[in-house]
Amino acid sequence: MVSSPPNILVLFADQLRRSALGVYGDPNVSTPHINALAQKGVRFQNACSTYPICVPFRFSLMTGEYAHSRFVPAIEWRMSPAERTLADEFNDNGYHTIYAGKWHLYGGHGVLPGGSALKANRTPVPRAHQGRWQKWFGFELRNDPFDTCTFEDDDPTPRPLGKYQTDGLFDLTIDYLQNGRPDNRPFCCVVSVEPPHFPLRAPEELEKRWANRPLQLPPNFGFADEKPAPGPKLGEADRAKALNDLRRYYAMIENLDDNVGRMMAYLESSGLAQNTVVILFSDHGQMDGAHGERSIRKDDPYEESVGVPLVVFDPRRRERAGTVIEAPTCTEDLFPTLLGLAGCRPRDAKLGLDLAPLIRGEAEHLPREGVLLEFVHDLRDNPVWGPYHAKYWRAFRGQRFKYSVLGDVQGGHPWQFFDLQNDPYEMNNLVDAPEWQERVAHFHRLLRERLVETGDHYVLPPAYGQPGLNQTMPPTAKINGLP
Repeated sequence: MVSSPPNILVLFADQLRRSALGVYGDPNVSTPHINALAQKGVRFQNACSTYPICVPFRFSLMTGEYAHSRFVPAIEWRMSPAERTLADEFNDNGYHTIYAGKWHLYGGHGVLPGGSALKANRTPVPRAHQGRWQKWFGFELRNDPFDTCTFEDDDPTPRPLGKYQTDGLFDLTIDYLQNGRPDNRPFCCVVSVEPPHFPLRAPEELEKRWANRPLQLPPNFGFADEKPAPGPKLGEADRAKALNDLRRYYAMIENLDDNVGRMMAYLESSGLAQNTVVILFSDHGQMDGAHGERSIRKDDPYEESVGVPLVVFDPRRRERAGTVIEAPTCTEDLFPTLLGLAGCRPRDAKLGLDLAPLIRGEAEHLPREGVLLEFVHDLRDNPVWGPYHAKYWRAFRGQRFKYSVLGDVQGGHPWQFFDLQNDPYEMNNLVDAPEWQERVAHFHRLLRERLVETGDHYVLPPAYGQPGLNQTMPPTAKINGLP
């Protein structure tokens, strides 16, 4: 007997760092429904956002391609309708595809004259730019969870949610799954909510519950020195603001958790639970005062920024309940994995890996030592959170170690090397430690090889016995005798 293809339900949060969930060890927050999802399914302990900013993550999720392949900047970038998307793949495999929530691939503020988050939220994403999701309840972006409008398909009329954004988007999705979708086909549905993205505002009851609550803080909170994170320590006022931001952040996460519980209850009551694979992740984290960085900062290679939750519950594989997978993963793995969970493959070869065999217990490890991380470019003159001004970075994140380089257009130089097993809060930069130079050299080679494999344009000067990469001829050089 051939079983029917499973439904695929993606619960996609914005700016939810991995370590801010109870199941990942946060001592402050209560996330019983997400914890339960992980306890019934598979949890990836070291999942990473390759490029920890909204737009590039969403580009890679939708296409399976590295953001550097299209020179995607931090924000204000529009994806071409020519890109083959995740929806195209599922459409071709007979699925009904549904997208609800934040899109942020139509250019945001940048495409709209006099643009703002409010204007972007009241401007429809044209049908040609919706990635060919068959049912559309999307919006470009809003950044105000109490004032959000969605658009349905090609109707240009803004439709106010009329309630807190996460609650409204889950309501809308549950209603469509219950009353609107065709019931003769499996569905692939993405629910993309902005919270806990700033501005940090939660429903009033939750904000009151969190007001002035004591917090257990990690040892790197407010910490900064010359090696791990150039910059001042948090002053008294900044520290107080960071703590209040963190409380509101947790309140937003608890609201998300409530909605995950509502969704799982709906799947059970509707009879969909037995054949619906549920995947929860986010696009990136935020610093929350770690290393002395502002709460909303999210473009660093630190774990608070690149570390994201990745939880998969496949009801067909209940013997995998409670499995924790240590292998690092990256954004580009999601495209082939979502298809793999449905028993499908991408039409075109992708550089990410299908994690489905690992999730199902059919494989014990991945054929790689780690994953590439990056910050490619920022087109704005005065970036709000630009990484060390005009400098950009690449990193290679292994299961135990993480190595990064930092530089401008002339090239990235060795910057950080952390032993995450013994220094999980990244407070002891070992990049110049004599006893670690052999290991640092190994990771520099791994990084260089991955840049080559993925066609990255990033410039690396020679280092650790490895030749340079993507370097131009020096100004005084002559080519074939020409001046």
